[in-house]
Amino acid sequence: MILYGALILTLIFRYGPNYFRESFYAHLKPFSIIFVIWLVTFYLADLYKEKRLRISPATIQVFILAIIISVVSSVILFYLFPSFFKLTPKTNLAIFALVFGILNIGWRIILVKIYISGGWRNRLLLIGDSPIIDELINYLKNNPQIGYDVAAQKSENDISQIIAKNKINIIVIQTYLKKDRKIIKIFYQLLPSKIAIVDLITFYETIFQKLPLKELDESWFIDKITTRRHLYDAIKRLIDICLSLFLIIIFLPLILIIAILTKLSSRQGPVIYKQERIGVNNKPFTLYKFGTMQVDEGPLWTTENDKRLTWFGKILRYSHLDEIPQLYNILKGDISFIGPRAERRELVELYKQLPYYEIRHIIKPGLTGWAQLNYKPSASLEEAREKLQYDIYYIKNRSLVLDLLILLRTVRYLFISPR
Repeated sequence: MILYGALILTLIFRYGPNYFRESFYAHLKPFSIIFVIWLVTFYLADLYKEKRLRISPATIQVFILAIIISVVSSVILFYLFPSFFKLTPKTNLAIFALVFGILNIGWRIILVKIYISGGWRNRLLLIGDSPIIDELINYLKNNPQIGYDVAAQKSENDISQIIAKNKINIIVIQTYLKKDRKIIKIFYQLLPSKIAIVDLITFYETIFQKLPLKELDESWFIDKITTRRHLYDAIKRLIDICLSLFLIIIFLPLILIIAILTKLSSRQGPVIYKQERIGVNNKPFTLYKFGTMQVDEGPLWTTENDKRLTWFGKILRYSHLDEIPQLYNILKGDISFIGPRAERRELVELYKQLPYYEIRHIIKPGLTGWAQLNYKPSASLEEAREKLQYDIYYIKNRSLVLDLLILLRTVRYLFISPR
């Protein structure tokens, strides 16, 4: 709405009301295509996340950078395909960027006012004794722009009085309390009051986009995890084959150059590094990467400034180009583009200490994934626990739409989040 609103204001400002209709129809189609670029750019810049609603110097910096990238991308498209767009706007695009920036910042300020001090805030009651309740409370209090007031955190006693006193409209309840007949009866009586009653696990998942490992049990996995996704799996496999084959052909000259430089940088290390990884259904497979080390002896985890890395290996890891040979693994069907990270057998044996770790192996591992984008590479058992929570979220919610969003975010990750 803001994009089209900015376009309308730009055309009125530039051509006046008398010529608005003609200029609007001339600009509508080309700018509608360009708006897709703007939306994707803003998504990749995380400008649609709640944390970015808070107007701060960091948010303003990211916001301006996103507009600059969007304008530059638009200019390139306009001038590369003039016969298609039938426009090569300069002044109009500059005015549009300025108007859009003012409108968007203004709208974000209005949203913050509404969420923090307006009537859209939700009054939240958390019931239970789980430690993740404290985590939720701290996060919601530190991020008021999300729109929640934690009115009370109580046990199951005096629920009715607390609800009435604090004007509660959302109740988050720990799972085991659903078996308490007294509490369930109270909640049943609240249905006419239009008070939302949400499971603690579901609410945590919504806020953090991961699953709270400590709250899960086998029955949750039986209810929530679907293993039979035949149509989704078939389409995803077809995409994996077509896209990996296309990229192998495109990257073939680059592959040859990297292979030569890898050999020159390390006479002892291999050009193609082979390593056994654990895949779907715990089946081992050979993973291929460009060699980045002189030797592969030492810690299981690669450390910062690892002395085993060659000078060219550091460049490959920084740019993630060492992972290009994994396109062959995708073509073979060992891994997919999207999925949990395939780990070494030694690490899998270590991570089995984590509850429900084996659930990662019910789907194919991936070149990139939800956990890889949302958390740093694991360098300890505790960090692996955190990543597992994101992996379970992906396994539960996997879809072609989520896969596409992960691919889009991976583009951003490759350029600004080197490992």
